[in-house]
Amino acid sequence: MPNIYVDVSTLSQFADWIATTPPLLHGDEIIVEHLPFQTLCAEQMQTYTGNPRLGFIYQYLCEQLFVHNPSLSITTTELQLSDNGRTIGELDFILYNHQQERTEHWEVAIKFYLLHGDKWYGPNAIDRLDKKLKHMLERQLQHTQSDVFIRQYPQWKNLSQHLLMQGRLYINPFENQVVPTHCEEKRINSSQIAGYWCHQNQANKIDEKLYRLDKPLWATGKTQDSSLLDSIQGKILHCQGESGRFWFIVPNDWPNNI
Repeated sequence: MPNIYVDVSTLSQFADWIATTPPLLHGDEIIVEHLPFQTLCAEQMQTYTGNPRLGFIYQYLCEQLFVHNPSLSITTTELQLSDNGRTIGELDFILYNHQQERTEHWEVAIKFYLLHGDKWYGPNAIDRLDKKLKHMLERQLQHTQSDVFIRQYPQWKNLSQHLLMQGRLYINPFENQVVPTHCEEKRINSSQIAGYWCHQNQANKIDEKLYRLDKPLWATGKTQDSSLLDSIQGKILHCQGESGRFWFIVPNDWPNNI
């Protein structure tokens, strides 16, 4: 997969979005609700040349935001945990919190989910909010509690656990949907139900012009350089209307086309 180039202006807007946008879920002892970030000025940013997947750009920007938080120090990032030569997991961040005087394990994710039935599906319908949340809480964040981790890194015993999940939730305005208030018994932040989606055969009901969004703009939205959507056939499309509304347009057989 070839690398992508993202300019400072786009990164700066994305970093501001991360620093100010509430997470998908209300917080508890593990799920983060109060963001530990402050906005960055453009001079603190550098261009990004790396993996084009949105999650990689998001994690890179989270790292920059952690770096500029005087209360936090990054101990390590992308730590691979291996057992007898076999990789069993990777940890996003281990941080030291100077205010709390503790070492913390953070996992971060940016996700976009569309409500179908009573489940929130990713554009790639293999992904689902309930499955992702369960995986992060019961597997990903539990790596630091394992015997393998404690044996290899005894200095990081009893890390606190933190899950930051941001993004946007989408409903279909052309269907009668009952919007869930919880997922895996965690309360959904209703302020983040802020997008619309529809099948291709419903797209003619959208009453505004749409602009195609490249991956680095999925969170922040269109720019002056964004192009008008000219075709909806055969693809999963993420767009933004002139009104500012975000739209996913998916094939007619979605989510059964996985």
